[in-house]
Parts: sequence; C-alpha cells; structure tokens
Amino acid sequence: MWYSDAIMSPEMLAYPFLFIAIFFESFVLVTLLSKPARAARARSAGAATPSVAVIVPCYNEETTVANTCESLLALSYPADKLEVILVNDGSTDSTAAVIARFADHPQVRIISKENGGKHTALNAGIATTNAEFIGCLDADSFVEPDALHEIIPCFADVQIAAVTAAMSVHNPKNFLQHMQNAEYIFGITFRHAIASINGLYVTPGPFSFYRRSTINELGGFRYGHQTEDMEMALRIQQAGYGIENAPRARVYTKAPGTLAKLIKQRTRWTTGFLRNVLGDYRGLIANTRHGVLGMLILPSALIAVGSGMLLFFFMLYELTRSIVTAISIRAGVPLSYVFMPHGPIDWFYVPINFYVLLGVTTLLASLSLIAIGKRISKTPGAIALGLVSYTFLYGFVVPLWLIRATADITFGRRRDWKSS
Repeated sequence: MWYSDAIMSPEMLAYPFLFIAIFFESFVLVTLLSKPARAARARSAGAATPSVAVIVPCYNEETTVANTCESLLALSYPADKLEVILVNDGSTDSTAAVIARFADHPQVRIISKENGGKHTALNAGIATTNAEFIGCLDADSFVEPDALHEIIPCFADVQIAAVTAAMSVHNPKNFLQHMQNAEYIFGITFRHAIASINGLYVTPGPFSFYRRSTINELGGFRYGHQTEDMEMALRIQQAGYGIENAPRARVYTKAPGTLAKLIKQRTRWTTGFLRNVLGDYRGLIANTRHGVLGMLILPSALIAVGSGMLLFFFMLYELTRSIVTAISIRAGVPLSYVFMPHGPIDWFYVPINFYVLLGVTTLLASLSLIAIGKRISKTPGAIALGLVSYTFLYGFVVPLWLIRATADITFGRRRDWKSS
C-alpha cells in the first residue's frame, strides 16, 4: 500500500521533470566544452566588410528610436557599406517626427507605411536595399560599436543563413528587470551552446542578421503568429540551413518594468512558439533529419512549458500543506510561546528531501550558466542583484505566462497585443 501511495504522490510526479531540467542544463554545460563551441569562442572579429542594411521597424517608439539609430550609426563599420533603414509602421505618436531628424543623414533611409505589423515593415525595408546581409534591430535596443564585426565572420560558411547576437537588458532598474537581465544572460549561454549543434529555433529581434539570398529564396518574413523572428528561424531550419551565434556581439534591449507588461510580452512569445511549433512546423519535432533541433531541443521546449506549470502547482500544494500542518500543530499553543525565542536553529533537523535537492541542483546549474554567459559575452555591469532576483522571482512569475498562453491556445483566444 505504501508503495502505491508513493507512486501517486505529487512529489513523484515532479521528479521526472526535475531530472529532465538537470539533464538539459548538464547537456548545455557539456556542449560548451565541445570543439565547435570552443571554436566559436576563439573566433576573432573579422576584417571583411560586405554590404549590410539594418532595418529598424518602428511602431510608437518615440522615446527610444533616436538612441537606437544613433547606436547603429556609431558602429565601427565602413560608412559606405552600412545602411540604416527606419520603417515607420503607422505610428500614432511622434515617432515620424523623431526619425525625420535623420532624413538628411547619408546612411539613413526612412520609409513610412500604414500599420501592417513587424513582418511587413521588415519586408518593406528589404525591398529598398541590395545589401548582401540584412539585420533587424528593435527600436528599443542599442548595439555596441564592434557588434557587427563580431557577426559577419559567422557567415563564412555558406550554409549559415542567420546569426544571433548576445542580448542583455539595458539599464535594469527594478528587481523585475534585474531578473530579466539574468535570464537574458542565461540565454547567451544557451544560444552559444545550442548554435554549435545547429539547434536554434528563434532569431531574436535585437540585432539578428540574415543572408539576403536566403531571405529571397524563402519568400521574406511572414506574420508567424506575432513571432515573425521565430517563424523565420524555423523556416530556415526546415529548409536545411544553419543558424549561428556571435556571443560577443553585444546588444542591449529595454525590458518590461511591470509584471503586467512582462506577462503580456511573454504570453505573446509562448503562444507564438506553441502555434508555430505545434502548427506550421510540427514536422520538425522528433525528425531525425533535423538532428538535435528535432530530437532534443523542440521536444524539451514543449516539455518545459508543461513542467513549468506542473512544478508551480506542486509548489503551491506543498506550501498550502505546510501552512495547514503548521496551523494544526500550533492549535491551542499560546502566541507568547510561538514567538518566544527557543535557542539557535539546528540545521541538522531542517527537513531535506530528494525533491528539494533536485530543485536546488537545478537552480545552482542555472546560476552557473548565467555566470558563464556573462563571462563568454564580456557583458559589463554587476550581475549579483540579477542572480538574487532570478533565484527568488523567476520560478514564481514564469508559470503566470505559461498558464495564460496555454489557456489561449486551448480556447483559441488571440489577443491584440497593441492594447491588451
């Protein structure tokens, strides 16, 4: 009887997902030691300077787009080979007036169009240039001067169709933004390791670059369930091309400063992932032709969505059970005794079980990957507050957007991300 009770306990249900998390983090750590990953870290900034165009889609970005454009114009790249294309996608604020300041700059081209979404803005920019490589930079992001020289050498292999940069949060101010900064730096390690085995399935908006000929071959950007950068990356992988990563091409992006805005952003990302992977590109899943991406990365990402919610509910269950137990034990005990000091805590008697050990191991592995990402990318600034906020916040906030996104997928709900 005791055996069947143990099998059916919530704790036992959580173990497989914690083991998977530890396995995957161990896989990333081991991959970092592989020859391709070490070769990528040893790659020097290149001297080649092919023609490039960076497209900046703008929708109501009056407060940030000027600094974004100025950071691009400050790139240490030959002026005659670098073009900046600002696309005003039907903004209703003063974005048009702000970007008009750059109208006379010889490297800047301005396009104004009716609002049609980011993918239409990117395609409009691509149609106006003959550059060999096309970059995308969100209008709330900023690049380091040497970032482009770090990216271009990754295209030496003609099979590489896209290259991603190393993202971190620009000037994090509150606890929530510091948490996101730590998460982004974790992402630097993840992308660096996974790119070495061609497992990337998203090319983020902040300073990802594409080979022009491949974009033309694949038919340009698409709606992609409001995650056009993910849709394009999956289409690139489906076509048999590779996606590289430049771990020292640093780019900084603005992060949501409130929980409501963060949940809104991440719900869009998660629903986009689920609709793309389970819908248009489900043929990639468990497909041996697509190697690690099909056999490990995409299945693991899908499992992570489910396990994130399951572990959250288990945590709530354990917390509730502990509170009820504490109340029942203390029933009838005078408050004066409860709050009376009872001598030093003997840590030997702190209840530690296998579930707690697995959770702590997973957290320590995550913190190690964050520290490695900061070192690999040489991202400046202190990370201590980010590690603390990641430790105490991340596990509580992630399930909020996972639950919301899963509900949206289940009930076929589509949100207007400009207003909701």
